[in-house]
Amino acid sequence: MFINSSPLFQALYINLVVFANRASSEANCFESADLTLFAKMGSAFALPRLVRLMLLLLLPCSCIAQRNISLGSSITANASASIWVSSSGDFAFGFQEIGAKGFLLAVWFNKIPEKTIVWCANCENLVPGGSKVQLTVNGALVLSDPNGRQIWTAESAGTNVSYAAMLDSGNFVLANQNSVNLWESFDHPTDTILPTQPFNLGSNLVARYSEINYTNGRFLFMLRDDGNLVLSTTNYPQDSVNAPYWETNTAGSGYQLIFNQSGSIYLIAQNKTIVSNISSDTSSTRDFYHRAIVDFDGVFRHYVYPKSGGLSSQGWKNAWTVLDYVPPNICMAAPEQVGSGPCGFNSYCQIGDDQRPTCLCPLGYSYLDPQDEMNGCRQDFESQNCEGRSDDKHLFDLYEMTNTDWPFSDYEHFDGVSEDWCRAACLGDCFCAVAIFRDGNCWKKKLPLSNGRIDPRVGGKALLKIRKDNNTSTNVEENHQKDNESTLILVGSVMLGGSVSFNCCLLLTTLVVISQLRKRKVECLQRCPVVPGMNLLNFTYKELEEATDGFKEEVGRGAFATVYKGVVQFESTSLVAVKKLEKKVAEGDKGFKNEMSAIGRTNHKNLVQLLGFCNEGPHHILVYEFMSNGSMADFLFGNIRPRWYQRVQIAFGTARGLSYLHDECSTQIIHCDIKPQNILLDSSFTAKISDFGISKLLKTDQTGTMTNVRGTKGYVAPEWFRSMPITVKVDVYSFGVLLLELICCRKNFETDTQDGYPVILTDRALDCYRDRNLDLLVEDDEEAKNDIVRVEKFVMITIWCIQDDPSMRPTMKKVTQMLEGAVDIPAPPEPTSFISTL
Repeated sequence: MFINSSPLFQALYINLVVFANRASSEANCFESADLTLFAKMGSAFALPRLVRLMLLLLLPCSCIAQRNISLGSSITANASASIWVSSSGDFAFGFQEIGAKGFLLAVWFNKIPEKTIVWCANCENLVPGGSKVQLTVNGALVLSDPNGRQIWTAESAGTNVSYAAMLDSGNFVLANQNSVNLWESFDHPTDTILPTQPFNLGSNLVARYSEINYTNGRFLFMLRDDGNLVLSTTNYPQDSVNAPYWETNTAGSGYQLIFNQSGSIYLIAQNKTIVSNISSDTSSTRDFYHRAIVDFDGVFRHYVYPKSGGLSSQGWKNAWTVLDYVPPNICMAAPEQVGSGPCGFNSYCQIGDDQRPTCLCPLGYSYLDPQDEMNGCRQDFESQNCEGRSDDKHLFDLYEMTNTDWPFSDYEHFDGVSEDWCRAACLGDCFCAVAIFRDGNCWKKKLPLSNGRIDPRVGGKALLKIRKDNNTSTNVEENHQKDNESTLILVGSVMLGGSVSFNCCLLLTTLVVISQLRKRKVECLQRCPVVPGMNLLNFTYKELEEATDGFKEEVGRGAFATVYKGVVQFESTSLVAVKKLEKKVAEGDKGFKNEMSAIGRTNHKNLVQLLGFCNEGPHHILVYEFMSNGSMADFLFGNIRPRWYQRVQIAFGTARGLSYLHDECSTQIIHCDIKPQNILLDSSFTAKISDFGISKLLKTDQTGTMTNVRGTKGYVAPEWFRSMPITVKVDVYSFGVLLLELICCRKNFETDTQDGYPVILTDRALDCYRDRNLDLLVEDDEEAKNDIVRVEKFVMITIWCIQDDPSMRPTMKKVTQMLEGAVDIPAPPEPTSFISTL
């Protein structure tokens, strides 16, 4: 309401609001406080300020709200390249180096450490160092290589460009002298849209291929000409579009997608009414950076990032946080009649606790490209013989995967049959790669398998056919053996035309050689058994001795084994970790079999991958993928404190790996020795659980087991010492201690350097939590102190994990959800002894 009711004054105010809104939508020329002021126009100072602002409006808005880039300006791609920055500094335009592969001409958020890219030119091809982008004197924006050859150009309307500008909205524009945009990046979106960016009929976003590969990927977000907003897969590598896997069903009514400055995303009709809400959060663009992107995994997500570190006190972390996303479960939403689906052929899709899909290979299969998990998997064993010359079905077995399916790969369907009938039908059919049994129905499927997913809603089970010995060369070796024998017999027969004595000697020699070949084959099969159902390479001791240069370079040592660095040419892997068990044969054999049984059947990105083994006489050796960044202990307790965000990710990865072992394996696995030395880090610092030598396996109908004390001092749960059944909760206890060490970058047991008394980190954390003084735990760690809300949550989780009573500890699945913020963390009780209740 106006206090000053003068018609002239009101008209002046209305015009100011109209002009200011128009200007701010393009360049944020005015603060909203300047407009709010004029709701109280009666004050003595309001009118002079209004007049001053009206005079400012007479100036070109670019003079006060943007930094114009003059004709002839250029940027050269190199490590210290200059950039063109918006007036607030929120956005920048220039070259970003993508790994060591080249540079990308892009627009990005400039004030956050991640420098997140929101638009790129010529995304399909990175350019080499020395390339240049120039706003020519003719007004063209041209990208050229170091030799001056044109690679890309912005096609502006006409030749009247006077300047370029990086606007605070994230829009990069070419404009004429009247500040009319002749070309703008907002009209050519890549995979991201920003607040105020128009998204009209026919507009689309194309997902990048991977997180660091900005070429066009396999998913499309599009407002079709009929008004329907859809997510579809593409017929990759072509751009043609498949059927939608998510849609608003607004054909005939949808007109424009709005992403407003309040942070809401919705679809409107031509009459401006809302026909579909996509994301309705109210986190204003004043306090948060916003972006919406069709991610490389095919999910459309709305992200926010706090502009001020002070928001951490309200629970916001200094990272991109997902506010909303569609579809809820892409693994279940995106099966395609033609094509592989969300994941590549022969793989299957699984939704994690963070609601992000993971593409996994089934047993007996491995990634086509370990660096591209969405590219599919290949079969690692020789398929069943279809030539009819021999019946080899006895060489194959069916591996059971519950709640798993590969839709649209079936070629036969049978109704009203039993599971045993379905099993026999698949084993007896050389074309059958997997059978799906559900509710009396049996579907036989052949390679390549497509649209794989695992989810409780699938129901039933997949019966995956694998070779019992998983040896790709079995038949080849058999044939080679037969050829050798036939050749010797043939040579012997030919030579029988010579003297009788010579022929007799030759015949005896031939028989001896054949006998030795057969004996050698039997000995090899007895000496090197392949564990059924495991996709592992069978090495000889000599091969591993050569691979490690005589077991020369030691990279780790434990109570049961020594680990050596080796080189084996295997697919894309060259460096391997060779674990040689050194105890007496009986103990070594037990630990060897435990580790083989435990990890040989697992498949998870947070578990170290077992590649092969050697079981030759007294030699018990396991061959693992090599972890280039060593153990968490080396990483955490070295001279340099690791970054806080890296420690957080290690906590997430370890928790997910344990949750998989406890809840997602057909045989539940208790690791029994979770500690920093057994958490290894790959080249990307991804945490991977290792060392299953003392693990315990539980059948599905078991809840606990009795065993001798295992594990490492400081990480061992109290029930080990109390003759109680051992359950998965012992791993939860160990994880709680490990999580606290990640928070503090200190060992659980240390000796005080001043008085020489031992310091127990869990006791110290309890005291700090009780006294509400958690800063003491991270007193020299500014990154952790700036994220003190998360620190407090992690400490609360630790206290829950180290409860003396195992029944009070959460499951690892619940721990993972609490870590990731998916569920609330209740106030933990004091850990107290429960001896009196025994």
